[in-house]
Amino acid sequence: MAKPIQDLREWLGKVAEIGELVRVNKPVDRDEEMSAIGYLAAKQTPSPAVLFENPAGFEKSPVGATSLWNILGPSTKRVALTLEEPADTPVTELIKRAKDKLKRRIPPREVPAAEAPVFENTLLGDQIDLDLLPIPRHWPLDGGRYAGTADAVITRDPDSGYLNIGTYRMMIQGKRECGLYLSPGKDARLHITRAWEQGKAIEVAAAWGIDPLFMMVGSQTFPKNVSEYEFAGGIKGEPIPVVKGKTTDLLLPANAELVIEGIIRPDSVRAEGPFGEFPGYYGRPEAGCPLVEITAVHFRTRPILTNALMADYPSCEQSGFFSVIRSAKIWDDLDKLGIPGIHGVYSHPAAAGGFGMTVISMEQRYAGHAAQTLALAAQGPGGAYYTKWIIAVDEDIDPTDMDQVIWAMASRCNPVEDIDILRNTWSTWLDPTQNPPEERPYGSKALINACKEHRYLPVFSKRTTLREEVYNKVAGRWSDLGLPGKIPTVRAFESDQKIVYHEVGGFEPGLQPGEEGTKKG
Repeated sequence: MAKPIQDLREWLGKVAEIGELVRVNKPVDRDEEMSAIGYLAAKQTPSPAVLFENPAGFEKSPVGATSLWNILGPSTKRVALTLEEPADTPVTELIKRAKDKLKRRIPPREVPAAEAPVFENTLLGDQIDLDLLPIPRHWPLDGGRYAGTADAVITRDPDSGYLNIGTYRMMIQGKRECGLYLSPGKDARLHITRAWEQGKAIEVAAAWGIDPLFMMVGSQTFPKNVSEYEFAGGIKGEPIPVVKGKTTDLLLPANAELVIEGIIRPDSVRAEGPFGEFPGYYGRPEAGCPLVEITAVHFRTRPILTNALMADYPSCEQSGFFSVIRSAKIWDDLDKLGIPGIHGVYSHPAAAGGFGMTVISMEQRYAGHAAQTLALAAQGPGGAYYTKWIIAVDEDIDPTDMDQVIWAMASRCNPVEDIDILRNTWSTWLDPTQNPPEERPYGSKALINACKEHRYLPVFSKRTTLREEVYNKVAGRWSDLGLPGKIPTVRAFESDQKIVYHEVGGFEPGLQPGEEGTKKG
């Protein structure tokens, strides 16, 4: 069994092996130029990660930081590598494996400071100067330069003491200060609010150069008494190495590229934003965000800063990975609730960075099963935030294929009967459809039942499907007939009595059905 990826540098080596890394040696401006290249690179196929090795104007910086953009982008291969799976794992199978890994929790392993690569270099007190780092301006109308758009922000619950890892944007406010934007209901915001209610300051740390797994795990909503370190360890299959901070009591990712430590004093805020966000629009300026006073900067020699562009699809950094990990989390929630018959879950990456839509493929087993599944998927921890459209389809529909999903909506959903609305649900200040902005962060959700009507299943019109033996015959002759590529996957076949569901497909041209290596997915 291959050893799990240990850090960002090892991950980049794996990405280079599959041909999805571009190294840019020529100087590139950190302000708008890097983000423009990332935006355009994301629209290529394949879409490469881009490492800027010589940020313009920072040739003499003693830190020597480089910048990584389009880290995961729309690449399923890079998402698979991050989840410790083979790069060619099909999307539906990848979601299923991620869902199973989320059930496994492994606590982190604390290592001595001398064994932590992130402590190779440390700046304290007056040595700290964020102007030494090529922290970028992403969009023309952004309110400042932003670090930590692909990060791991670490806070401790003042009551229970558990460590949370989240992904939050951080606007530079000075040489030793940065703001921390937090949407309503997010864990770090709850921790800060609770500490301030007690009249206390709160410690915070942020890794600005990370193994992308931290970005994936930190973006999800987990129980508020279990650290994301444990879920990351479960995906790795081994404990995450952590090290105790030098100016805080927090545990830092020992293999990170660059980590800041700091403190947020009671009621210390500063104006922040705007910032181009995940829906593809600028979020409104914040009157005041918690202000972090930075007490230490730790970094590896020639550290790599990770930058996540928020934009329209497919150039939104969170779209591809978020689609997979959020789908897995919602599916895991349904498993934990004991909902049977779930065949697949998919949060479409084009729907506001994976936030806006979730499709559930399911086998209806009892009256009200689809309605129950829709309601729980809409309000469970994994899917409650922002999601606007939750769609249930039958098991013969591939939830990752929007052509099939739209067909099911058009042929199996009767809008007057099959659409329900939830009001005043958990949303965000970043929702551009809620106007005036004071209406936010309350949202709404549409639950769309695009399954065949359960009470009429025995007489519901029968769909047209191929016979499996004909499919197999055609698959065996695919390349001989001069047909291009691989034969498409089919999920349902005709029998004399009923439609038979099982996924078959992806046969390699020239191989006969049943031969080793012919089935994909």
